[in-house]
Amino acid sequence: MSALQKLVLASGSPRRVELLAQAGIEPDRLMPANIDETPHKSEHPRSLARRLSREKAEKSWADLREQGDTDDTYVLAADTVVAVGRQIMPKAELLDEASQCLRMLSGRNHKVFSGVCLITPKGKVRQKICETRVRFKRITTEEMESYLASGEWRGKAGGYAIQGLAGTFVVRLVGSYSNVVGLPLYETVSLLTGEGFKVHFNWLRGV
Repeated sequence: MSALQKLVLASGSPRRVELLAQAGIEPDRLMPANIDETPHKSEHPRSLARRLSREKAEKSWADLREQGDTDDTYVLAADTVVAVGRQIMPKAELLDEASQCLRMLSGRNHKVFSGVCLITPKGKVRQKICETRVRFKRITTEEMESYLASGEWRGKAGGYAIQGLAGTFVVRLVGSYSNVVGLPLYETVSLLTGEGFKVHFNWLRGV
């Protein structure tokens, strides 16, 4: 990355930081955007992911502008939504929420949508949406109770983290794996390179 370019990630998610690192990208700053993530009435899961990713990016961009710190700065935000049909699964914070999510997903297909939003140093807004289809095995009572006891579900869309124990529930996955983890790498890198961000700078240094 050029020394003049800065990347602000509008998230505090360790998973998104790790995924960016996989692409050789290290954000200069983490700036979680505190917004209301409640779906609008009858809002489609894809539309929710798109809207929330943009709102997160715009909130962080506005905060940076107030600080006078937008020169050569790109703001990247993402939001991931898990849905069965049009029914949006919550980001489970309570045990009952996680249990309900897993019961809904058990033995069924579901979709994972991630909205990725980039705001360039000139204030241009670019977005991409990624969709992945996932099928879970039928989860036994013992498996469900053990997974809930692990605590891996906490704060995760749909009540599970595919990169952890819940990976054993996946029968089939069609699309981007990194999308289900929380940040689709192909779409993210495409946005950044398309707007002149030097994604491959660290690759040349073997970082």
